[in-house]
Amino acid sequence: MADRSALPTGPADDDGRLVLPAAARNRDPILDVLRAVLPASGLVLEIASGSGEHAVHFARALPGLIWQPSDPVKEARTSIAAWTAAEHLPNIRPPLALDVMDWPWPQTQADAMVCINMIHISPWAATEALMRGAGALLPMGGVLVLYGPYLRDGVETSQGNLDFDADLKRRNPDWGVRRLEDVSACAATHGLALDRVLEMPANNLSVVFRRG
Repeated sequence: MADRSALPTGPADDDGRLVLPAAARNRDPILDVLRAVLPASGLVLEIASGSGEHAVHFARALPGLIWQPSDPVKEARTSIAAWTAAEHLPNIRPPLALDVMDWPWPQTQADAMVCINMIHISPWAATEALMRGAGALLPMGGVLVLYGPYLRDGVETSQGNLDFDADLKRRNPDWGVRRLEDVSACAATHGLALDRVLEMPANNLSVVFRRG
């Protein structure tokens, strides 16, 4: 999966809470998307939750949903647990040690799934594993919500995203900003249809797939 050690985590509080500056900037635009596409109730599995800041923000704003964060890295899970404890949220579960590449997953069912900023900092096999898991876990009509930078055929790519793609590939040749068409084709092989693509701040996209 993604090499989470390459992410800028910022300082940790004494209780282990990590701080991602980008999380504070993008959490509300992402929340607007989630309000529009997630079910009113049920369990949401978040893949690669990182610091846990998104998880507590979304769980607080969407009390009808049970939020299940996950991350393969122990430091991230410690941070998620610390954020959860600090916020006293009853609808967020302890983080799972889940790596999309390790099948079967420890979670076997979800009403919806969310994955933020993972696909471009992981090998392509992780995208394939994510789609396989979503196709297996989601019910008919269930959504997988992705967020991050993408390249799109026929759409001019910002210089910032081109520079970011080049930097990612310098750091790891298996990383890079993915073509949305390739991601959609991969999703389709696992029964996930592209539902909508939403423009987001800083040249990012929210991409919603729906099972069936």
